[in-house]
Amino acid sequence: MNEQFICGIEPKLNIHLMESILPAVIFLVVHWYASLFTQSFFNHRYAAHQMFKMSRTVEKFFFILSWIFQGSSYLSPHTYGVLHRLHHAFADTPNDPHSPKFDKSLWRMMWKTKEIYVGIAKHTYQVDDKYLKNLPQWDWFDAFACSWFSRLVWGTLYVALYVYFQVPFWLYPLLIIHFFMGPIHGAIINWFAHKIGYRNYKIEDTSTNIVPVDMLMWGEALHNNHHYKGSDPNFAHQKGEFDPMYPLIRLMVKMNIIALAK
Repeated sequence: MNEQFICGIEPKLNIHLMESILPAVIFLVVHWYASLFTQSFFNHRYAAHQMFKMSRTVEKFFFILSWIFQGSSYLSPHTYGVLHRLHHAFADTPNDPHSPKFDKSLWRMMWKTKEIYVGIAKHTYQVDDKYLKNLPQWDWFDAFACSWFSRLVWGTLYVALYVYFQVPFWLYPLLIIHFFMGPIHGAIINWFAHKIGYRNYKIEDTSTNIVPVDMLMWGEALHNNHHYKGSDPNFAHQKGEFDPMYPLIRLMVKMNIIALAK
């Protein structure tokens, strides 16, 4: 009887467990990279820095793609662009929307960022006009994508996928990552890329490069390089560094989807 359990039932249980875990892992990886792709490519490099140009049709395509990929944590490209420009203008000063130098914990930093983000979106946070120029704007779509209805629909879909694929209950806490994917990505860079890593450039702020080859954050971890030259679409500046977003940007240029800014 014991031999039958060991040779028959136990392997079946292990296979079933793996089959139930695998969908959660695949979903997390796909959602992580898809969501961060639109945040890095569209919100950061395009909206905030205008590193390249695109037609209005392509711009609207990326608005919709950002909504699909970011889902419940959709970040308005317009509001994100303003917020990030303020970060560069006031990096590591009291007016920086997110600086570990002035915020005692990661949680307090992100809460402050959230409050400023909401203030910009609702026009209750005063911003100089120079930070509001040349930003992508699609007001009614942003209002819909940022609505609680949209966020709840996406959140419900994430839970439904877990139920459909019979993901074990002990993995359900991973849903928190899916619900808040965008802010989590921002927290990683805005906190740790001012805390740990190395610096190629001695500039006034505390920005660092967390790793030279950044396959986890689409190149965003090369933060010191980016702060040194904010208009450069390639965040890898030194030999041995690699920004995986840049080859995709070059590919889209060759396909005439975008054009690099001069």
